[in-house]
Amino acid sequence: MPTPSFTDHPASVGETYTEHMHTAAWFGWRMLVGSLACFVHALLPFLFTRTGSTTIAQLHDRMVVNRVRAERAAGVQARRPA
Repeated sequence: MPTPSFTDHPASVGETYTEHMHTAAWFGWRMLVGSLACFVHALLPFLFTRTGSTTIAQLHDRMVVNRVRAERAAGVQARRPA
């Protein structure tokens, strides 16, 4: 069985270990806050009427949309002559 590496996965997404730790913690915090708002909304539907969907949109934008933008920017820079 291979030995787990603290840097393989962060490197695969273009981050250092510390950058990845910060990003993962930010995502975890946002998911926790969003889920708590959803539980409160389930009991009191007049509260937090948009918090869950807003949280999901923010997480998607930061994880998927920004990654695609960064990949496109890297591709454009790689194609430019030096």
